[in-house]
Amino acid sequence: MSARNLKVKIAYNGSAYHGFQRQENALSVQNVIEDRLSRLTASAVKINGCSRTDTGVHANEFFFSFITEHPIPCGNIIRGMNSILPADIAVLDCEEVSMDFHARYSCTGKEYIYKILNRSVRDPFLDGLALHYPFELDVDKMNRAGKFIEGTHDFLSFCGSLGVKENTVRTVFLCETRREGDMVILTVRGDGFLYNMVRIIAGTLIEVSEGRISSEELPDILESRDRNRAGITAKPCGLYLNRVFYE
Repeated sequence: MSARNLKVKIAYNGSAYHGFQRQENALSVQNVIEDRLSRLTASAVKINGCSRTDTGVHANEFFFSFITEHPIPCGNIIRGMNSILPADIAVLDCEEVSMDFHARYSCTGKEYIYKILNRSVRDPFLDGLALHYPFELDVDKMNRAGKFIEGTHDFLSFCGSLGVKENTVRTVFLCETRREGDMVILTVRGDGFLYNMVRIIAGTLIEVSEGRISSEELPDILESRDRNRAGITAKPCGLYLNRVFYE
């Protein structure tokens, strides 16, 4: 059997995991998937994920790819994996793709959402699935500030120290906040993201709502390339990788 390249779409609740990326001394989503895929195909499997996610971060849509010589049909991978995966990870789709496809390097953009439960009392059924913020958020102010985030900028001010790279320029296509009842949802779509970038954007917009940072300061914060000028890094529980884009 000749080698095949498979593209698999999954969703997961990241509460129990130390992110997606394989870890030596902690449980990650990649560790679990590789273990179950290796069992299913009776061969050692290494996968390439479309992104790294932090501890406690979730994914509504996440892709990985892997090369195998096993003849198992894609439908059997979906059914077989879902029968042996834990309940907090689900395989949504699987397809055979060209050999030059790579889940990470073929990606052209990503969309994240950040969920904030905005009411005085927390919801036990959303524990670990949304940030609880008890004071009323000013969504209009957050949206005005978000407009300054959109565009091509050096986002060093919005990058955690572990992710500082030589090139910190990214393009954000959309930075929008909306309210759905008690839930405030930030959507950020771009060509790529730095370490903690969306969580720092979320924290900054919360501080804009609080009046600690004004919307008009955002261009100066970006220009400064100083992490200390931007807001806090919001907790990981509210962050979801929501969509992944390919050509």
